[in-house]
Amino acid sequence: METAITYELLHECKQTGARRGVIHTPHGDIQTPIFMPVGTQATVKSLTPEDLKEEVKAQIILSNTYHLYLRPGHELVKEAGGLHNFMRWDRPILTDCGGFQVFSLSDLRTISEDGVEFKSHLDGSKHFFSPEKVIEIEEALGADIIMSFDECVEYGASYEYTKDSMERTTRWAKRCKIAHKAVDKQGLFGIIQGGFFKDLRQKSVQDLIELDFPGYAIGGISVGEPKEEFLDILKYTTPLMPVNKPRYLMGVGSPDYLIEAAMAGIDMCDCVLPTRIARNGTAMTWNGKVVVRNATYERDFSPLDPECDCYTCRNYTRAYLRHLVKTNEILGDRLLSLHNLRFLTSLMERVRIEIENDNLGKFAQEFYKKYYKI
Repeated sequence: METAITYELLHECKQTGARRGVIHTPHGDIQTPIFMPVGTQATVKSLTPEDLKEEVKAQIILSNTYHLYLRPGHELVKEAGGLHNFMRWDRPILTDCGGFQVFSLSDLRTISEDGVEFKSHLDGSKHFFSPEKVIEIEEALGADIIMSFDECVEYGASYEYTKDSMERTTRWAKRCKIAHKAVDKQGLFGIIQGGFFKDLRQKSVQDLIELDFPGYAIGGISVGEPKEEFLDILKYTTPLMPVNKPRYLMGVGSPDYLIEAAMAGIDMCDCVLPTRIARNGTAMTWNGKVVVRNATYERDFSPLDPECDCYTCRNYTRAYLRHLVKTNEILGDRLLSLHNLRFLTSLMERVRIEIENDNLGKFAQEFYKKYYKI
């Protein structure tokens, strides 16, 4: 049977080995490497689909299985015609498996071979996620790319616990694949685990490759570890992944991590970071972070980022944005969220160009000097 998701490799950067490719999905092609905005509850906070398409130029967005299961419920979303119809988004969507959210409720959940029993963070009600239940929810939501149920182990977990968890994640992945029926409409990705132990990462990759998923993700890094350890595991794991399938690094959204991921051979990244810091009054610009609420911008009537082409930078000054942030006006959240997301999508547009020009390593050094002042 034909799979819903396929990957086409267009070019490899001679300087770094970074991949320039295309992921083909039922709702359109995705040019990679890509940053994917997160719309946890079927919305990227404060932004409309038109904002995301016309200003951010987002190719794909994410939604969250755990949150949509709790409200409004996957049955309701299915009744509405699936997520695409429910939220009026006609481009690709990826839904995560809810594993990260469930496992972050460490004092509210119990893990077994069958799955995870957990209490809702909303009202304390009890629920149970098995691999089969997660696939049922994700099929009802109807995203183009869906994720296998996994456990995201916390940084610092012991070798023994991490090994047991990784092996269980593989068994869950097999159950997810058996349960998944809509293979012509949705691509189910396997998630590589193994914490910060290279032999476990290698075993996880090997076992998941045998299950022949249409794409693979690296989970369980960027969870609070030092950057050196993040890069070590990233650079070790990525080359083990299949060349002919999409490679997804979960939960990464800072500019340096996105560039490092691309140079390691990753195709897809996502994170709530750009919209979260926007709501705290912080902007990403081509010359580094700007904390808009700072007094230094009170009479700064220049654009937020002169090098940015977004709606916010074309129309508003730093002084006005500071005013919105200081007065807790919703428009401030909206304008800064739009800008930060556009900054990251334009950064990845540039990364794709530099890969094609075999120049990503040099570009990265120049970018870091401007953004991080190093």
